[in-house]
Amino acid sequence: MLHLEHLNLVVSDIAGSLKFYQAAFPHWQIRGRGQSDWFGKTRNWLHFGDDYQYITFNDNGVGENRDLSGHQIGLAHFAFVTSNLDAMIARLQSAGFAIAKDGAQSPYRKNIYFFDDSGFEVEFVEYLSDHPAQRNLYDE
Repeated sequence: MLHLEHLNLVVSDIAGSLKFYQAAFPHWQIRGRGQSDWFGKTRNWLHFGDDYQYITFNDNGVGENRDLSGHQIGLAHFAFVTSNLDAMIARLQSAGFAIAKDGAQSPYRKNIYFFDDSGFEVEFVEYLSDHPAQRNLYDE
């Protein structure tokens, strides 16, 4: 079996970024933290997740995240599957995060997009079918 273990994000402020993910994943915790040297620049790092997957935050990021309405090469978004999209939306909105855009209409899934504090677009998906052919239906 193959699964994604972690995402490694460079951010300007770990605490600000952490607020979004703590609201999204209340069962996750800080697994570890420390400081390292990255090509001559000291930065703090923090691992936030569970026993099987996590997000690494590294501070001292410089500049802005890429313009997602543009055509630059880079990360567009990443997605997480949830069993209760409405509860996810409520937690994030309660933490002060607004919906960035609605997802596509489908009888077999619901999805929504948010921006975290560092400008990364994060999608959350709730599947309404256990059948892969329906979950992955592209000609809707």
